[in-house]
Amino acid sequence: MDDRTMQLGGIRPPASIRGFSVSAGLTGLRRVVTLCWMSMAAFGRSLAVSGAISLVGPGLGMVPRAMEGVRGLAAQQRELARRWAGVEIPGPPGPLPPAPAGASGAVARYRWIMSDPQTRREYVWVLTDPIAGGFLAFFPLALILSGLWGVFLAFFGVPLSTEWDGLWYQFIPIEGQATAVLAGVLGLLQLPLALWAAPRAVRRHALYTRAMLAPSESEMMASRIQHLAATRSDAVDTQMAEIRRIERDLHDGAQARLVAMGMTLDAAEHLLETNPEAVRALLIEARQSSSAALEELRNLVRGIHPPVLADRGLADAVRALAMTCPVRTEVQVDLPGRPEMPVESAAYFAISEILTNVAKHAGAARAWIDLRYDRGMLHITVTDDGHGGADASRGTGLRGIERRLATFDGVVAVSSPVGGPTMVTMEIPCVLSSPKTTSS
Repeated sequence: MDDRTMQLGGIRPPASIRGFSVSAGLTGLRRVVTLCWMSMAAFGRSLAVSGAISLVGPGLGMVPRAMEGVRGLAAQQRELARRWAGVEIPGPPGPLPPAPAGASGAVARYRWIMSDPQTRREYVWVLTDPIAGGFLAFFPLALILSGLWGVFLAFFGVPLSTEWDGLWYQFIPIEGQATAVLAGVLGLLQLPLALWAAPRAVRRHALYTRAMLAPSESEMMASRIQHLAATRSDAVDTQMAEIRRIERDLHDGAQARLVAMGMTLDAAEHLLETNPEAVRALLIEARQSSSAALEELRNLVRGIHPPVLADRGLADAVRALAMTCPVRTEVQVDLPGRPEMPVESAAYFAISEILTNVAKHAGAARAWIDLRYDRGMLHITVTDDGHGGADASRGTGLRGIERRLATFDGVVAVSSPVGGPTMVTMEIPCVLSSPKTTSS
């Protein structure tokens, strides 16, 4: 990492910022115009919050609503900083804190805002962004306006100076045609300067936004601890539910068949001397019961950890899933090794659940699975050409996948517009074990 990268916050600026380009300058100018509009929106949000704080009457209902608008505007600024300047700004560690019941008055409302570090940061940001952020964004536009004014004075500065009893352009008094032309030359020089400054202003604005909105290390650590506690609780609940399912299946299935088989063999033992033909029938029945019990035990083990997953790894297990899926499914795999067994199992059952949803609900003709590993992260994408409309909030399947992967710090993103296609993306941090030849 070079010195300039370190000075700019540890993120190397885009190539369009490191050099000069007219197209990059024009793009930067369009972006600073957008940032100026965003600063005006921040000013409106600051008025809304200030009005909600000073509103006469009991209750805090208006303040959380106003702060939700501020949080939404801050999320837009984070996205613009990421896309336009490559500056990643962490989101809020948690949701807005609940409003205290029964509190009233401006002091209670202000105290509610200042009690939460992230809410306090967003409140300070929305108050200062119309000034500090607006200045950073407007600076290239000010150069453009000043340059155009200088060019205008080159043609009309002398008569205007006579009419207005004196006229200045920056530090130059317009006293004749020579000074008017000098003003025009300086104005022309400011136009390429504005093109040079615009992309840099966008990046500086992103860095300023990160300084204002990014949570502190202690807050991120506290959020991390809270997340781990929640996922550990979910993992324990999931494990207990799995244990109860196994106990129920054993009790109602294989155990019952084994008990029945023992009773059948006991009856055969008593009839062995007196009725050999009946013993033959009982032995046939016992053999059928043992076969059924063995099949149920195999199914039970397959539900815990599929043999193909244990024997051949995640890639071949996913291919086996694709072969048994009613929807035609293509699989692309790029894994230089095997993830740890718990991660493999979680990924396998997540893909299985998604393919089941595709077959049952998507109305799809084809599906695609992309499985790859990059920079310490297992990336899984399942896409189908169905009618879309999948929503994690309306079903337990996707929520179950989220809970399963959250145990490993994994995340799930669903893109499913009405009309399709549906794309489910999963990312799980992990390490790979023994190398394996890349395949597809």
